[in-house]
Amino acid sequence: MRVTVKDLTVRYGATEVIPGLDLVAEAGEVLAVIGPNGSGKSSLIKAIAGVMPHGGSIAFDGTPMRPSRIGYMPQDIAGRTALTVLETVLLGRLGRLGLRVGAADLDAVEAVLHDLGLMALASRYLGELSGGQRQLVFLAQALASEPALLLLDEPISALDIRHQLAVMEIVLGATRERGLTTLVVLHDLNVAARFADAIAVMQRGCLVCHGSPAATIEPAMVASVFAVQAAMSMAPDGKPIMTPLRAL
Repeated sequence: MRVTVKDLTVRYGATEVIPGLDLVAEAGEVLAVIGPNGSGKSSLIKAIAGVMPHGGSIAFDGTPMRPSRIGYMPQDIAGRTALTVLETVLLGRLGRLGLRVGAADLDAVEAVLHDLGLMALASRYLGELSGGQRQLVFLAQALASEPALLLLDEPISALDIRHQLAVMEIVLGATRERGLTTLVVLHDLNVAARFADAIAVMQRGCLVCHGSPAATIEPAMVASVFAVQAAMSMAPDGKPIMTPLRAL
């Protein structure tokens, strides 16, 4: 599914946080959205998910009709502590559930829980989990919907480095295997460079640049957008690495 954002505007009251943004996300690709705090990344994801009013247009394979299956994981994942992990992930299949939970629904949920290492927590309540564990649960909920479009807002912010890598590998694998269109907001530029096919850099609600990791994550952009002096190097597998040196 090709997602085309044209002249997108988003306001919070009288404050315009996105003044007019054009962006295209292609099917089968992971598009990482990066930028400083307050640059409009979450507002972009919310607008595409349909949970925030906006101006301009958003087309899905050329039509304004949003797909019925969107896997959306917001930044704020608090609440619903009275539900178990299994119940929470089952909610991701809400549009598919009938009067009863079918075997296919349970199988799909168990497969996602297994992939994310959550099977042992299936009967635990959300309120009993750590922030990182809850983050994994809501990612599982987004994936359990078997979405055509996956929208993830900082899905690894509360995770340790091992789980960050594991989650991004799962997201990348699901995108490839299912032909998803995936937009993910990330703060770690090196994670974005390693796992994204394309990167959109935002600043003050505007798109600064959009392209491959090698073309977008480079010292001049990091200095201009993040006010950080950085050096670039290459990992043994050819992925770019950004090393921050000092604040400018």
